[in-house]
Amino acid sequence: PETINRIRRASKIAAQALEVVLGSAKPGMTTDRLDEIGHEFLLRQGAYPSTLGYRGFPKSLCSSLNEVICHGIPDDTVIQEGDLLNIDISAFIDGVHGDTNGTVVVGNAPQHVHDLVERTREAMLRGIKAALPGRQVNIIGRAIESYAKRFEYGVVRDFTGHGVGTSFHSGLIIPHYDAPEHTDVIEVGMVFTVEPMLTLGSHAWDLWEDGWTVTTKDKSLTAQFEHTILITDNGPEILTEA
Repeated sequence: PETINRIRRASKIAAQALEVVLGSAKPGMTTDRLDEIGHEFLLRQGAYPSTLGYRGFPKSLCSSLNEVICHGIPDDTVIQEGDLLNIDISAFIDGVHGDTNGTVVVGNAPQHVHDLVERTREAMLRGIKAALPGRQVNIIGRAIESYAKRFEYGVVRDFTGHGVGTSFHSGLIIPHYDAPEHTDVIEVGMVFTVEPMLTLGSHAWDLWEDGWTVTTKDKSLTAQFEHTILITDNGPEILTEA
């Protein structure tokens, strides 16, 4: 319980940081500036950005635009009107991590882009709702993929949810597609992320030479949402809410 209380605090700070960064995003701003805003917010809370230096990652958050699925590195890229902006930010404090992610449309964009964002968030929430004690973790991905298929969205397979706590990524894997081979049983006290990535095309991906930035192979737009959740006797509790 004591560790969970610390994770709850870290998760709340991460959620607040995400809200601040996404709320700051405007056309004409660089992703580097968003990184600075997130970094400074975390430090003011007494936290450290989990991504900074993690396996050599050079920044305090991941900023992924349009066709970038995940792990985009903030730089001098200027955000344009209508861009899809995905921010992944995590807080490390008192020996534990809280991890969260969200996507927004910056300015105006066609309705199908807004739909992708809203439906990706809904897919995450359906996956979370399915995470009940005694079930296998594959129920989460089944719920996500069955919803995404209604709209013929691609569901990224190779980047998954994970256990989180004293480790940024524990060995627990949470697939976001129907993956019956993942048979870990969901137990009370588990803390892990649910973070589906949906695309307007295929789930296939490419990796940039920087070793981090992952894009859709067909360069279709993509969105992602992520919460850190705690499994309780009454079901999942979302920890990363501001």
